[in-house]
Amino acid sequence: MVKKQLLSVKNLEISFTNNSVTNKVIKGISYNLFPNEILGIVGESGSGKSVSTLAVAGLLPKQNCTIDKGEILFEDIDLTALNNKSFETLRGNDIAMIFQEPMSSLNPSMTCGKQVIEVLLKHTKLTKGEAKNEVLELFTNVKLSNPNIVFNKYPHEISGGQKQRVMIALAIACKPKLLIADEPTTSLDVTVQKEIILLLKDLQKTFEMSIIFISHDLSLVSEIANRVLVMYQGEVVEQGSSKEVFKNPQHIYTKALINSKPSLNVRLKQLPTIDDYMNNNILDALVSDNERKEKHKVLYSQPPLLEVQNVSKEYLSKHGFFGKSSVFKAVDNVSFKVYEGETLGLVGESGCGKSTLGNAILQLHTVSSGNIFYKGIDITKLSKKELRILRKDIQIIFQDPYASLNPRISVGNAIMEPMKVHGLYNSTKERKEKTIALLERVGLSADYFNRYPHEFSGGQRQRIGIARTIALQPKLIVCDESVSALDISVQAQVLNLLNELKDNFGFTYIFISHDLAVVKYMSDQLLVMNQGNIEELGEADSIYANPKKEYTKTLIDAIPKGL
Repeated sequence: MVKKQLLSVKNLEISFTNNSVTNKVIKGISYNLFPNEILGIVGESGSGKSVSTLAVAGLLPKQNCTIDKGEILFEDIDLTALNNKSFETLRGNDIAMIFQEPMSSLNPSMTCGKQVIEVLLKHTKLTKGEAKNEVLELFTNVKLSNPNIVFNKYPHEISGGQKQRVMIALAIACKPKLLIADEPTTSLDVTVQKEIILLLKDLQKTFEMSIIFISHDLSLVSEIANRVLVMYQGEVVEQGSSKEVFKNPQHIYTKALINSKPSLNVRLKQLPTIDDYMNNNILDALVSDNERKEKHKVLYSQPPLLEVQNVSKEYLSKHGFFGKSSVFKAVDNVSFKVYEGETLGLVGESGCGKSTLGNAILQLHTVSSGNIFYKGIDITKLSKKELRILRKDIQIIFQDPYASLNPRISVGNAIMEPMKVHGLYNSTKERKEKTIALLERVGLSADYFNRYPHEFSGGQRQRIGIARTIALQPKLIVCDESVSALDISVQAQVLNLLNELKDNFGFTYIFISHDLAVVKYMSDQLLVMNQGNIEELGEADSIYANPKKEYTKTLIDAIPKGL
């Protein structure tokens, strides 16, 4: 007996028109989704995975997007033929969607409970009282602790993991037959990410939903999905069961995606990229244990470049308008050393104090107590003038390159700006020559000098951010979640670039991230933080192989290991 599909996409073609130029972004894709099944869709940004599912949800922008060809059959209803009113009835009731960023998807002016009640009142015949009881039950189902408290809180008052649970409650409120989860765990800590994955699997079984799970994290998809669809440049290049696709990939692009992610078992000298696979230029040289030991012997025989001694950072928090102030310790009596040419990995969950510590080292935050010595000088006691000089030596690469670049000035001028501020080079002409050399150094061409940030992809913008950072020839660079928003292959390119620049220019990195596989690949030493304290500190490979603290074990166990 042939299993009847819940959703059938047949020869779907979608185009976008901008400034009279039409681009086909979905090129004749076909796939089926069966009842009570989880289908994973993987691919890089621009592969068409989100656009194709927005078409299923009826959320494509009408003003510049058209479905040129094909059918989307949901229980034999052709969704491409529905008008807005019919789609509104279907959406929420039978088809629901969870988006990547819950803060921008939730209404900041409404309490969490009211937002879910609104959906129930629109799509069901429940009274307000019945709807409230249903919401509290939903909050319990999505494993929100203290549902009554969360019910009355606004989105900004709860954590990222809690916000995502509220979004899931909102999506499953009417018990849909199809749930589309578009990158629902990308910005979450590894432990919260694992909780959300287990929650979705549990809810799928409980409510017998079908889920389309979209992600660029293949390990994650391999842990949740029954079947997988691999998309590349608007086409489906491979599909099959999770086991088939991930254990025995057939398409070169799938192989590239799987191997671009840093391995927890071996340490490659250079990560392979999509281009390496497409051009049959795969490098698989390993860093041996002896090489690593010899390198560390040299690194740690010198005086430290940076020494953090008993540093604490406290904040005053006030409960209510007339409430008493209480002290919150974001960083609590932390001490460690960083050596020239080293990469120190800094990991921990959101709120553990890792970014606060990074900002204290950069002197963007004043420490409450303790000392930070850079080249033997206590930088916590420097004057404003001395700090300005120090900024040249200690730089940062931010998580979001778009937000850290001025949209009104060209990327060339953005890179030249810090050179001018710090009086580097003798003329604008010389600074421009150095900027072009930097652009080429990070894999971009001189033609990009006069372009603006919005004209570049995420990976290109991150390269521009790196070029701007290294323009001052710093000694110490804080990388704060600098690759977490990037596709897996672009991430590989940027990690390779960071390592190459470190080898060529002698940079020292403090590498902050919630992606533990990436931190392990990059780090010489690893510092694990928990609630403002150092939980564990030591050689990165040793900690991953034999964590001593329960908290570290929990973090490592939460890493998706499906591949």
